[in-house]
Amino acid sequence: MNQGYIDQLIKGMSLRQKIGQMFVCGFWGTEISDELRQFIGTHQIGGLIYFARNVKTTEQVGRLSRDLQQAAAASGTLPLWISIDQEGGMVARITEGVALMPGNMALAAAGSADWVYESARVSGEELRSLGINLNFAPVLDVNNNPLNPVIGVRSYGESPEAVAAYGTLAFRGLQDVGVAATAKHFPGHGDTAVDSHLDLPTITHERKRMDEVELVPFKKAIAEGIDAVMSAHIYFPALEPSKLPVTLSHAVLTGLLREELGYDGVVMTDCMEMKAIAEHYGTVKAAVMAVEAGADTVLISQTPQLQVEAMEALEQAVRSGRIAESRINASVRRLLALKAKRGLLGSTAELEAAQQQQEQDGQAARVHDDKQDAPGLQDKLPGNEVHMDLARRISEASITLVQARDGVLPLKRQRTLVISVAAAALTIADEVIARTESLGSALAAQGVDVSDRPVTLTEVADQAGRLVEEAGGEEVRQIVVGTYNAQFDPAQIKLVQDLLALGKPVLVAALRNPYDLMCFPEASALVAAYESRPLALVSTAKAIAGAVPFKGRLPVSLGASYPAGWGLQTEAPKQG
Repeated sequence: MNQGYIDQLIKGMSLRQKIGQMFVCGFWGTEISDELRQFIGTHQIGGLIYFARNVKTTEQVGRLSRDLQQAAAASGTLPLWISIDQEGGMVARITEGVALMPGNMALAAAGSADWVYESARVSGEELRSLGINLNFAPVLDVNNNPLNPVIGVRSYGESPEAVAAYGTLAFRGLQDVGVAATAKHFPGHGDTAVDSHLDLPTITHERKRMDEVELVPFKKAIAEGIDAVMSAHIYFPALEPSKLPVTLSHAVLTGLLREELGYDGVVMTDCMEMKAIAEHYGTVKAAVMAVEAGADTVLISQTPQLQVEAMEALEQAVRSGRIAESRINASVRRLLALKAKRGLLGSTAELEAAQQQQEQDGQAARVHDDKQDAPGLQDKLPGNEVHMDLARRISEASITLVQARDGVLPLKRQRTLVISVAAAALTIADEVIARTESLGSALAAQGVDVSDRPVTLTEVADQAGRLVEEAGGEEVRQIVVGTYNAQFDPAQIKLVQDLLALGKPVLVAALRNPYDLMCFPEASALVAAYESRPLALVSTAKAIAGAVPFKGRLPVSLGASYPAGWGLQTEAPKQG
């Protein structure tokens, strides 16, 4: 589609329609409501974002996507971005009925460039089949701060070059199947000790250091054709003379990203209801400031009133002369060009064909369990066997053996007390994590004699005394502890230290943050699993029970003893 067609589209749009195209909005519910249908038509918005609150089943998601697009078409609204944060691993909104791929750090631990590309391609293919055309991934933050509370395993690791290489493969995988990809969080959220969902972080590095670390992955993504870049709600004094976060900084979004780095793709904000923005500037006021700074899309994920007020405020800013309408046109031009590139705009015949394809995708989802499907159909369905096998192979290869002594591995077939801290939503990025099976149940499935004691984060302190007493009993011969971000939780650290003091073999498996392992150098064995999704728990259980070999290597350093790239390799079990 040529630029002339897009220019004609823009000429025929009112100011309010153009402003609507610059907003991606969250909503509540798993079906389209009359209020949402009216909201789409009245405000002519550019797109919507799915969270876990919008998801029940893959069939329901496919139907919802179709209904949203039909509502847009019926009201004369351009086809919508249907967006999502489907990073893989611990940050994903759709977790059932799809092949949920391991997250970035697990992928890096597995160490295969082909797998990084294929996992993104498969995820994109499944998202597209559900009507989702924009993914807020990949994360290109270089996680070089062990105390980072919000990025961590969402990063490919501490090497700028590795993050750049893997991130490029990931966005190519998404874009190759027609899903717009988003590099985040520009210019880098990896070296913060503050979660921008909760407050405004500051990174004080000099520009030279940023060129050598934080900016490396983004420069490569820009050079290789990333569709969109999401701004970070972080203040960088070296880049911005006033105390403004990147999202509101003309010096960064326009001066650095557009002019110096030459990026002419779509610039998106992170959610403007995050506290780094909302509490310091106000969501509505900041939406106008973000556009002034250079953002093309404003993301407001929660509150309809704020969404409407932000659109009205931006319109008023243009009518008052504060923002030139040509500035709005420039953003809309980039947005429509990307919609065209990803197949959302076209001739009537093309749009009808796209609608027919969506209907076929919906039919495919509905016959997911039908063994009489047409030949080849199963290979295109979310969560099909081929896709699930890829996720399994990556997961098993990612499990990293950091330390092993005392002959504790593979686990002996004797009474084993397994204490695992259940996954929890620790940041708004996690949103919600449903309680899943425990590490103990996964080990029991491998034939280990298990006493399974799963606990939640809030139960650790209260249950610790009872657990240590049980662990000291004569019948317990070995102990396995699965931690969950223990380095931020004194109760978990004390529990493990009390268990170590019993003098029995203790294996510690970090079920999210590998930096947990630095707290327990005395353990008989240390294992990094990088995530607590059911697949990762099964892979961890297989590895420590000896059913599969340890192959993973650390993408981050765990102190001087265990540098990035470290990992003890074991042999595959003998057959027969």
